[in-house]
Amino acid sequence: MKPKLVVLSGAGISAESGLKTFRDAGGLWEGHRVQDVATPEAWARDPELVLRFYNLRRDDLRKAQPNAAHRMFAELESQFEVNIITQNVDDLHERAGSSRVLHLHGQLMQARSTKNTEPIYDLGTQNIQLGDLAPDGAQLRPHIVWFGEDVPAMYEAVEITSQADVFVVIGTSLAVYPAASLVHDIPDRCRGFVIDRSIPYFRGLSSFTMIAATATNGVKRLKELLTRS
Repeated sequence: MKPKLVVLSGAGISAESGLKTFRDAGGLWEGHRVQDVATPEAWARDPELVLRFYNLRRDDLRKAQPNAAHRMFAELESQFEVNIITQNVDDLHERAGSSRVLHLHGQLMQARSTKNTEPIYDLGTQNIQLGDLAPDGAQLRPHIVWFGEDVPAMYEAVEITSQADVFVVIGTSLAVYPAASLVHDIPDRCRGFVIDRSIPYFRGLSSFTMIAATATNGVKRLKELLTRS
């Protein structure tokens, strides 16, 4: 049986594919405050702005390609049972070849009804416009977990994390909850690694091996360490 490698990935891993992050934009996302584009209140106040914002992010994502860090995690499936738990709403892990990806915050390339959380609809090459309706007659909205909304995938994430033999944090400042709390759910026997250009301060990381590097260089180093052990 392959050892279980669990990866908690954040925006830093996709930055090398050209996708911008909150952290690198001085607290703004493409010139917008998070309160204006990523909350239920923003949707209620100005759904057209919110849809336009996510349509532009979708256009950017369609042009982006997985980078070497994404691909290396997919390649590690030959040696490990790799589970990706990602805070990202892009599909770059899947496009790189990872077979087990859990999205905590939803997916940019999907939509759902404003009335019902299920079913989920794949957008493909389409965007969402005001007036686009789900089969239940309600307006379609991005399948994104906005700030202030529940994160239903956390239950599965905790279960996956609790079985990890190796747990890797990459490209996240561990500032967003409840995702950041997953570091407390790893087993005592688990080996922990953090890969980031700026290693986050977090009380739960004292036993982790720190790799201060970009995502691509950091995952190369991780593979060396895992192969050596």
